[in-house]
Amino acid sequence: MLTNIYHHKIEVVSDNIDLQGHVNNLVYLKWMQDAAVAHSVEKGWGQAQYDQLRCGWVVRSHQIEYRWPAFENDSLEIVTWVESFRRASCVRKYEVHRLSDQKILAIAETHWAFLDLDKRIPAKVPQEIILAFQADGAPI
Repeated sequence: MLTNIYHHKIEVVSDNIDLQGHVNNLVYLKWMQDAAVAHSVEKGWGQAQYDQLRCGWVVRSHQIEYRWPAFENDSLEIVTWVESFRRASCVRKYEVHRLSDQKILAIAETHWAFLDLDKRIPAKVPQEIILAFQADGAPI
């Protein structure tokens, strides 16, 4: 069981709402990225640490399944965790929960590639990054 899960709170504001009266699908992408960055910072891997390595993460693909709409003034929680690492990439999973009724509004995953920022080519994910996101020291 994964215990290295990050919980990111969101309050839906009017700017998140589209012409159909619910949260626009592009907003979910921003929330997912915000949650991933906040989780990384919590684990000690903020922008300064990545800059020092001259490496960073870029998105290869997103997959989102929308199950229920979110509306203005909803309180949400983005739950995220790193599911797996490969040599130069990882898969991060997400669930978007509405707090008032605990409905899962969306499930998603992002495939991230780890890049050497100077050469713009894939780089091996350092072991210290992998260790930071492991669940209770168990291998991912």
